[in-house]
Amino acid sequence: MPTDPMTYFAALALLGWLCVALEVMHGNRKMRHLATLKAPVPAKWPRVSLVFTARNEGATLGAAVPTMLALDYPDLEFIVINDRSEDDTGAILDKFAAADPRLKVIHVTELTPGWLGKTHGLQLGGEAATGEWILFTDADIHFEPDVLKRAVAYARAQSLDHLAAVPVLHEHGTLLGICVSAFSLLFALFVRPWRVPNPASHCHGGIGAFNLVRTATYRKMDGHEPIRLRPDDDLKLGKLMKSGGFSEIVLGVGAISVAWYDSVGGLVRGLEKNAFAGVDYRIWLIVLAVGLHAAFVFWPLAAVFVVPGVARWLWLGVVAVMLGIAADNHRFDGGRAWHGFFLPVGIAVLDYAMVRSMVLTLVRGGIVWRGTHYPLRELRANKL
Repeated sequence: MPTDPMTYFAALALLGWLCVALEVMHGNRKMRHLATLKAPVPAKWPRVSLVFTARNEGATLGAAVPTMLALDYPDLEFIVINDRSEDDTGAILDKFAAADPRLKVIHVTELTPGWLGKTHGLQLGGEAATGEWILFTDADIHFEPDVLKRAVAYARAQSLDHLAAVPVLHEHGTLLGICVSAFSLLFALFVRPWRVPNPASHCHGGIGAFNLVRTATYRKMDGHEPIRLRPDDDLKLGKLMKSGGFSEIVLGVGAISVAWYDSVGGLVRGLEKNAFAGVDYRIWLIVLAVGLHAAFVFWPLAAVFVVPGVARWLWLGVVAVMLGIAADNHRFDGGRAWHGFFLPVGIAVLDYAMVRSMVLTLVRGGIVWRGTHYPLRELRANKL
């Protein structure tokens, strides 16, 4: 056992990162892939309702909606909520609906008090759904044609009440790709999706791009009402569904994808509403996360250059394991593996986004989303 404090700290850090490596690398390899799910074909396919909300999404609907309408599924309805859009979103959706009778558009002009615009829209869609299953998704998701058949057959065969899938996040530019790589790894560590199927585990999660729920269980849990003021509604829907049944998260490489954000600035602004919400508006958790990143991500890089002796080699081992995990993680999220070698850069940007989200939420006394201000007091009260 080393006696020098710095060597001792470096040894503990290396041990910690090796444990993380074991958890993440083994966990990723346990997860199933949506593109290759296999299950017995049901004698009769159950009806599915695909639901999403859109607000000022005119630029993305034209590319994404056709992939939804092209899904190879025999009994499928589409319910789209136009949430107070100020652009041509409503007109585009109405045009799609006129061409395809399976698509129903609900135009919302006023927001019901006590609800976020998105959760309110999803609740309306869930109430209008006539399917045995509901697929909650987003307005910018691109689907492969066979995705829904695979998902429904698998969910039925496994007696699931909730099946979520992680989409491929297409990035624009190297820096954004590095940030997406870091986000993917932090998401894996935060959610630990490979543990979600275990009923004894507290791990839970959902994905806004693909949350397939059994309608009876969803309604038994009162739909989106328990999470009406949750900006992280997709994650919390997963928690809600797991509390009422069985849940699983699978990987969506080769099955679903999304452009997500078009710039680093867009990523930072996009996380403004939900980064602080993700830790239930607890300041100490943001401070702890930033502190841990400083001690176990940024310091090891600096220590390689400034710490002498055995400790330097231990810190070098920490850096190698850390970057190796990030690169390996990209084998499972569809990104470029080499982006993982710049993990500290991506984490620095995400730390800034988290702190910015916290500060703006505290200064504003809440969040502003889809043109509406929601008081922090009400947001904090909506716990699950």
